[in-house]
Amino acid sequence: MLTLASRDVGDVESTWRQFVPSAALQRVDPRTFAFSWTSAATPGFSIVKYQLNASVQSAIEPDGQLMACRVASRGAWVGTPRGELAAGLPWLALEGPTSARWHTRADVRAFVFDRAPAEEEARRLSGDDRFTLRASTTSAAPIDRDLAAHWERVFQHVAGSSFVPGLTSPMIEAELRRHALHATLAAFSPAFGAALERSSQRRAAPRSVRRAIAYMEQHAHEPITIDDVAVAAGISPRGLQYAFRRALDQTPTEYLRRERLAGAHAELQQTTPASVSEVARRWGFASASRFAKHYRDAYGRSPRQTLHGG
Repeated sequence: MLTLASRDVGDVESTWRQFVPSAALQRVDPRTFAFSWTSAATPGFSIVKYQLNASVQSAIEPDGQLMACRVASRGAWVGTPRGELAAGLPWLALEGPTSARWHTRADVRAFVFDRAPAEEEARRLSGDDRFTLRASTTSAAPIDRDLAAHWERVFQHVAGSSFVPGLTSPMIEAELRRHALHATLAAFSPAFGAALERSSQRRAAPRSVRRAIAYMEQHAHEPITIDDVAVAAGISPRGLQYAFRRALDQTPTEYLRRERLAGAHAELQQTTPASVSEVARRWGFASASRFAKHYRDAYGRSPRQTLHGG
């Protein structure tokens, strides 16, 4: 654990850079400057809480990190190149720069995760081995105010448990880290919430539906039909339709399309195919325009934007 109080501007920047190397302070008014810092760090995860009295502009651009933060200050401003964020709510920095400024005292709190282990933990939490932490699966702004408030409550709990010397053990630290990551992803990643829902549905579904799901996940890249899925599940096509509707409130066709969209999404992120149409055909979408519509409905952006890293 680290605690620090200072009136030296350099102390703030150098302390922040121990946790987020890209952190920078700009346009600082030293006349009212006062700084009080508390943090706790475990491998791959840090909890930061500080108060800063001054007129300040700050900027971060995480590299290999995931940072969820809230700046509580009257008249504060937070923004990214894509637009302004609600300064009174927590926000997420994953890819690209985020800036904040305020003119009076600010209470700042943040979770900072190393990106690679956080991504592995997210896959275990969600049950989705293909889940990735990218701009396409997360949002800089919270999904809604209830989840933002939940994130705030979790921060207070995790910080309160972590800032007491000698209170935690490696087992407790791991549980606090998971709790913080779960709250962060729930607040900022619609894709994580959808993966949790799929995992819950899969566990609760009857055996025939689970067999059908397993077959579709394994063979989504092949030209299978719903009749093939029904045979693999040991049930009639009509029975499969009924079972899916009852267990998952969707049709087998909708589930298969979602699996194929996920496969196309991963391919667009990780490779450089000749065209979006090529990926669409490879994943069973004969119409590029319909593929684009389904893709935008699922991921909130066009396939071309994902292909070009937008």
